[in-house]
This record gives sequence, structure tokens and C-alpha cells, in this order.
Amino acid sequence: MGQIGWQNRNYNRRSERDRSGIGEAVHGTRRDGARVVIVDVQDELGQNVAETKVENAVNFTVKKHGKIDVLFSNAGVLEQQVSILNLNLDELDRVMAVNLRGSAVFIKHVAGAMVKSGTRGSIVCTTSVAAEIVGNTPHGYTASKHGLLGLVRSSAGELGKHGIRVNGVAPFGIATPLACDGYKMEASEMEEMFSLTANLKGVVLKARHVSEAALFLASDDSAYVSGHNLAVDGGYTVVKP
Repeated sequence: MGQIGWQNRNYNRRSERDRSGIGEAVHGTRRDGARVVIVDVQDELGQNVAETKVENAVNFTVKKHGKIDVLFSNAGVLEQQVSILNLNLDELDRVMAVNLRGSAVFIKHVAGAMVKSGTRGSIVCTTSVAAEIVGNTPHGYTASKHGLLGLVRSSAGELGKHGIRVNGVAPFGIATPLACDGYKMEASEMEEMFSLTANLKGVVLKARHVSEAALFLASDDSAYVSGHNLAVDGGYTVVKP
């Protein structure tokens, strides 16, 4: 989990990302001439995102670049899939701390900087199809993504008066290092598994597809889009109960 920011012409854009997968794809497809700030706040145990570190990172970026136009919150962890009867509450706390609390901390401080500078910014959070439907992902992960979608919508409702947009991007299954590690599978095995259950056939969802959707929501091309959860799932959540 970490943070990334970029500037294109008059844009100084900031986002949160994991060290690989979707976050790496966003980093790789950032706009030419962009200024990028990366802040890594993950330790080996995936403990709580330290609010003071986030606040300091935001202050550093504002001091160095003047303002923040975009936050991309993409941090995430996944626990082992077990029955609710065997739910590990320590694991639940860890997942909620990173996936929900972590995003809340970044939204709080970046939105605060946007309001203070009068910036009509954009905040984008990686949710999941697990924020819309249940049954295919671990309980803690599902709960955290449902909570994150609620946070996206409630933040959009409050920050709209400041001209700040808040949206989610909800991907179907991707064979990221996070997912492969969580399910103890190779990338090729995961892609085959996802393809079997996918609605849209003939194409495999890659991190770059999600990164392009996130970049759309971050850009002025989506200037009047807020409170939306953009599904990048090939219609999966439409056809699945």
C-alpha cells in the first residue's frame, strides 16, 4: 500500500497505491509531464495506517508542489477464505484497518488539503465487485469493501459543496500479487479461474484496464461524475445475483 501523485500542466495529482498490481499500472500509465509523489506506509504485518505519517506526507506534498488535485486510494489486503464460523477476528481487524481505515485516513487529510487550497479535486478509491455482491471473497474483505463504498458515497455527499468529486472503481478478479498470495495460486491459475466465472469472455482483465478507469475518474473527462462506483467487471455484477 502506498501513495502516488502526478501533475499534468496545472494538475498536481496524488494517489495511494499498492507496490504492484493496479497501483503499479497507474504509476506506469501516468500522464506525461506528471509530478509523482509516492508514500509507502505499509509494514510487513500490514498494521494500521499511521495517521501522523499520512498527515506528514500530505503536508510535504502541498509544501513541495503547492496543492493536491487527485487522490487515488488503492491500498488493500486480503485474508484467507474461511467459514464465518471460523472467522479470525485479528485478521478481520487487520483487513478493516488497511482497506477501510487506511482509505478514510487518506481521504480525510487529502480532502482537507483540497478544501484549504480551494481545489476542485478528485478522489478515487479502488473498491471491488465484492462491494456490490457477496459469496466469492473472504468475509473481512467483503465487509471492508462494502464499508469503503459507503465511505465513497458519504464523502461525495459532503465534499460536493467544495467541488470535490469522490468515486470508486470496482474491478472483477485480477491476478495481482495480492490476490495470488491470498489464494496461494500462480497468476496463470488465477486468470484461468476468473475466466471460468467471468461474464465477458475472450478477454482477461488486467491491472491496466482498471488503471485506465481510475485515470478517467481522476481526469476532467469525468468532471460531473461523483458518488459513482465504476464497475470494471465485464458485466459480472449485472448478471450475478
